[in-house]
Amino acid sequence: MSTLRTALPKIVTNSLPGPKAADIVKQREINTPAAIHCGYPVVMDKAEGAMIQDVDGNIFLDWIGGVGVLNVGHCLPEVVEAVQAQAAKHIHGMFNVVTHPGYVQLAAELNKRVPVRGEQKQTMFTNSGAEADENAVKIAKAFTKRPNIIVFSGAFHGRTTLTMAMTSKKAYAVGMGPFPDGIYRAKYPYCYRRPAEMSEEEYIQYCVDSLNDVFEEASPAEYVAAVVLEPLQGEGGFIPAPIEWVKKVREICDAHGILMIVDEVQSGFGRTGRLFASEYWKEAGVQPDIISMAKSIAGGVPLSGVSARKEIFDQVPGGTIGGTFGGNALACAAALQVLKVIDRDNLCQRSLDIGKKYTDTFKSWMSKYDVIGDVRGLGGMVGVEFVTDQKTKNPNGELVKKLVEDLAQHGLLVESAGTHGQVIRFLGPLVMTDEQLDAGLQLFEDGLKRLTAK
Repeated sequence: MSTLRTALPKIVTNSLPGPKAADIVKQREINTPAAIHCGYPVVMDKAEGAMIQDVDGNIFLDWIGGVGVLNVGHCLPEVVEAVQAQAAKHIHGMFNVVTHPGYVQLAAELNKRVPVRGEQKQTMFTNSGAEADENAVKIAKAFTKRPNIIVFSGAFHGRTTLTMAMTSKKAYAVGMGPFPDGIYRAKYPYCYRRPAEMSEEEYIQYCVDSLNDVFEEASPAEYVAAVVLEPLQGEGGFIPAPIEWVKKVREICDAHGILMIVDEVQSGFGRTGRLFASEYWKEAGVQPDIISMAKSIAGGVPLSGVSARKEIFDQVPGGTIGGTFGGNALACAAALQVLKVIDRDNLCQRSLDIGKKYTDTFKSWMSKYDVIGDVRGLGGMVGVEFVTDQKTKNPNGELVKKLVEDLAQHGLLVESAGTHGQVIRFLGPLVMTDEQLDAGLQLFEDGLKRLTAK
């Protein structure tokens, strides 16, 4: 096994970025748009497992994973070999023009696994999460013959014109309008921040009522094609959807002939302790109609997909879905290996184990650090919300910003989330060693101590 794959974080330069990295960062600033912002002092040279080595020899523990793309880790040998072998045979053939076996094989594998309604399932492939979400909406409109959709507070669905409109946080859409019509928003249950006078049960009903209010105030139910929701909000702050709320949303959809689309772009492929987070819903008797997926599907090779029952896909007019690179042969080869490794190495269970260690550790710190307000998630998809103090729960995005910067300087890469940037989300590769997990938790607490010292 490679020494980098099992290495621990180590900073060898006097400052970050180091001299070689600083030169490349300077060239980045000259040659690429500032709007594609990078706040980290890391210029990658090579990466394996959960570790990144930069061009100066510094070694970082990666708890961002390409923002949820690397559940199976950087440069998984089986994925590298699969891509190399495929590249020697053929790299591209547009699926509208030729059939390549990898696309068909991957669709068949996913159709066995996706927890959507229906006996006969089908899957199509695109390139990014935003493309998958946009196609899921098109498919729902084609099936229902209805124009409108409902999304939720805290949602993030992408940066295309449609998905920017679907996204709640408008910092992602500054100056980009006008946006498509027919997109309406209801309340997503954020139980940690529910009104103090409400019980959790009352608050969930309040959020259900806000969905019904859309039919009265924005779009009659008979014009709504789909509701689109994340089973555990990503950019919104790693907020799990309470199962009782999900059940009631499903009941409302069924009562009005509305499809339920679940956006599993960030939560899929083992991240939550199931291959898909909506498997937890299926276990509770609730299933979505359509699933969009991306990120960790192919171990870092760009790929996304949409799955639904055949009955839904059969209503989509020819030519309205698909695209040049969707289901590229290299990406499909990588994704087939990812599924094999998730099964072989039991990475869903590993996600549960990592998530428990991470959650238990942060909860144990709550009595020591009054700035930790909430620890929540599913499996290895865990968010820690930081506050000015536990009593007022005022969001503490300023501390999180400093913490992200401080930890990077000491070899740990973490990322923020949440409306006020007050949450640190855990998206580390599920293949990290126990020693790497322990080292990361120690670095995290050391950073907390530095920044909260009186």
